[in-house]
Amino acid sequence: MAISRAQMVKELLPGLNALFGMEYSRYGEEHKEIFETESSDRSFEEEVKLSGFSAAPVKSEGDAIQYDAAQEAFTSRYSHETIALGFSITEEAVEDNLYDSLSSRYTKALARAMAYTKQIKAASVLNNAFAASGYTGGDGVTLCSTAHPLVSGGTNSNRPAVNADLNETSLEAAVIQIGGWTDERGLLIAAKPKKLIIPRDLMFVATRLLKTEGRVSTADNDINAIANNGAIPGGYAVNNFLTDSDAWFLTTDIPNGLKHFVRTPMTTKMEGDFDTGNVRYKARERYSFGWSDALGIFGSPGA
Repeated sequence: MAISRAQMVKELLPGLNALFGMEYSRYGEEHKEIFETESSDRSFEEEVKLSGFSAAPVKSEGDAIQYDAAQEAFTSRYSHETIALGFSITEEAVEDNLYDSLSSRYTKALARAMAYTKQIKAASVLNNAFAASGYTGGDGVTLCSTAHPLVSGGTNSNRPAVNADLNETSLEAAVIQIGGWTDERGLLIAAKPKKLIIPRDLMFVATRLLKTEGRVSTADNDINAIANNGAIPGGYAVNNFLTDSDAWFLTTDIPNGLKHFVRTPMTTKMEGDFDTGNVRYKARERYSFGWSDALGIFGSPGA
């Protein structure tokens, strides 16, 4: 439906002091704190996780050397989605000098809507990280799971065995657990946390945990080991699109973790419609969010 004079009747009358409702600030590109961004030139992208070798065995004198075989572990697929939105202004509204004010105002609203949608799409990866079904990765389990299967027959866990709220104990346990992760053949991979990702509800808790010199909520005269050791070097980032008020996440230094593929950057177009005389605007972009290696993040849904 085109924006007509009937919808903007007040703008045609003298004495109008102000128009409001679309000047609100908006949150920035918060997905960049979580996802690696890469460009794509295909309809979808696939990434394959490879298995290396087991630890080398002792070779006894005179025995033949043992040979090991590498293999593919699993494949992750990113299917791009097209996001598009538009509006049009009637020919009569253009004639009555509403064109400039409407086009300027609503192109800004269009950009706001497109940016908002991207943050919702990105955050949905974390919002469904603990889903029981329907949001599985290449290894067949959810993003944050206690049982990511390994070629060796073991598993990796990137969530607590018992769901835990964000506090000193749970954060220290997460750092220790991340350090114990292995590759597909059971070899330690020396993973480390990078940044704490939290909803706005936990920003004050995170500040106390990462910024206080002494231990939090205790009378003991101990140092804050998390801060002193630089255990989480990137500090924390608030993601305002997380829907669970007590869920929290740690990004790690594992490569090829959470990814954002851009197939087509956002473009805008304007054209006149011959039949109606209306002026039409549209914005369009195509991208995907997902993950390849789930060890790129550790998460807890809270207690």
